[in-house]
Amino acid sequence: MKPYLQGENLSKRWGELMLFENISFTVFEGQKVALIAKNGAGKSTLLDLLAEKESPDSGKITKTNNIEIGYFEQNPVLNPKNTVLEEIFETENIKLKTIKAFELAVSQNNQEKITEVSAKMDVLNAWDIEYEIKQILTQLKINTLEQEVAELSGGQQKRLALAKVLINKPDLLILDEPTNHLDLEMIEWLEAYLSKTKSTLLMVTHDRYFLDRICNEIIEMEDNQIYRFTGNYSYFLAKRSERIEIQQASVSKAKNLLRTELEWMRRMPKARSTKAKYRVDSFSSLKEKASQKINNDAIILNVKSSRLGKKIVELNNISKSFPGVNLIENFSYKFSRLEKVGIVGKNGTGKSTFLNLITEILNPDSGTIEIGQTIKFGYYRQEGMTFDPHEKMIDAINKIAEYIIFEDGSKMSSSQLLNYFLFPPETQYNYIEKLSGGEKRRLYLCTVLMQNPNFLILDEPTNDLDIMTLNVLEEYLKSFAGCVVVASHDRFFMDKIVDHLFVFDGNGKVSDFPGNYTIYRNKMEEEKEKSQARKKEIERNQTILQEKNTSDHQQKTKLSFNEKREFAKLETEIADLETKKTKLEELLNSGTLTHEKLFSKSEELG
Repeated sequence: MKPYLQGENLSKRWGELMLFENISFTVFEGQKVALIAKNGAGKSTLLDLLAEKESPDSGKITKTNNIEIGYFEQNPVLNPKNTVLEEIFETENIKLKTIKAFELAVSQNNQEKITEVSAKMDVLNAWDIEYEIKQILTQLKINTLEQEVAELSGGQQKRLALAKVLINKPDLLILDEPTNHLDLEMIEWLEAYLSKTKSTLLMVTHDRYFLDRICNEIIEMEDNQIYRFTGNYSYFLAKRSERIEIQQASVSKAKNLLRTELEWMRRMPKARSTKAKYRVDSFSSLKEKASQKINNDAIILNVKSSRLGKKIVELNNISKSFPGVNLIENFSYKFSRLEKVGIVGKNGTGKSTFLNLITEILNPDSGTIEIGQTIKFGYYRQEGMTFDPHEKMIDAINKIAEYIIFEDGSKMSSSQLLNYFLFPPETQYNYIEKLSGGEKRRLYLCTVLMQNPNFLILDEPTNDLDIMTLNVLEEYLKSFAGCVVVASHDRFFMDKIVDHLFVFDGNGKVSDFPGNYTIYRNKMEEEKEKSQARKKEIERNQTILQEKNTSDHQQKTKLSFNEKREFAKLETEIADLETKKTKLEELLNSGTLTHEKLFSKSEELG
């Protein structure tokens, strides 16, 4: 395999923080590679280096000549003054420029320009590409090509940036959390698209189904080392577990040997002043090995939840709409103790609005919401982080509480809690602005849970969290002694947590489905297949009926004597007209006609 991209001894520091040091790896042509690491390990920074957005402090990046790299960033940079169409086709590719001209002519209904550009599309064989571009834009819900980028929401801008990268069909696709801000249907489409693409792929994602079904190579970055696994995410989990077991056994053995050697080193025989050099060297090696830390820390989230009374939350025929959009219509539901509900639906169908109604941030247009007296909400919101970037972590936590009470009645200081969340004491006085996006999300999650809620509402909690933190959060939610409502596009997360779903179908319709996401999706696929089978059966019956009617009609229809004479006359007239047409064409091409004659003969030919 040809190496496309190679990093050798790469190091990068951010301020006083060393992100990674002397790491090396290669991405080969045709591979679909996932990069896995904990939050704060420098995943996004590493992708920036590979895409030449930043430079390493030391080390070298080599890419094969002439390969084109397409980079989808977590925070894409777009030109706010461009229209959507201009931003998508900001390229030197002649085919894409022609397609841009065609799309512009169509949007302006310029028939003359459409005809002109269509001819050029024929010459360039660009119609297949135009069809694929249309498919990408449609699947990512990018419809308003004349709208300015500045007018788009954050989610729309991210989808536009993703479409722009995919449309250019680069040799190497680098994707940083591509599933964020996509609804479940978009994620499944993107999953299928990337599985089929011939582009080499390097990506960071927390979506484990997505990762498992697309990638054939895993690169894990841990403790400043690179581990490679040839296989998908399931294979990686098995092999990582084996590696940790071997390391733990090796460290344990080294510690036992170190204990023996330590005793020997401390003995100072009176008869000699030096020790055997090989024993001293061996001791140093053992000491280094025994002091290795297996960084397999877990966040154990057993924060105590407040007592739940008999009445939880009751929704009575609630409705909510905004101008031109009907989101929820006459929906009723009574929440029960310990239930865990998932919320699914396309973007814009009212999922976040529903969560804001429950928590009384919004009021329903009609209907009532009754909240039990003992209910204490913990609301993790997409846009909920309000940290002062110039504030220290410990100060931000102390504003909420200095002590946390756990299920067994024990207390924990805010500093201990931060340590629990993998923020060691030496980092707790760091400023929040120095944290990665995932670390800020982890800190925010900590602030929500430490408020002792008994009704947890999580709006896209998986965005920007690493897989290790997600595993721990999932275990916590499964044992949480309260109600949980989760809106998430992470199918693995939903499958693991929820008992049933509120499905937002659009146009105000919300239905209750008894099962997790995979069960729901399989049910939808079954119904789709049955519907298609019924449609084919109806079409087949209609074809049979039409053929029968045609046959019956042909049998019944017989020409009269006058009709036969008319047909014979038409044959003669057609032959005369063909002769006349040939003569007119010869005249028009002769070059001997005046302008007036040319015009009249052209009309006659028409």
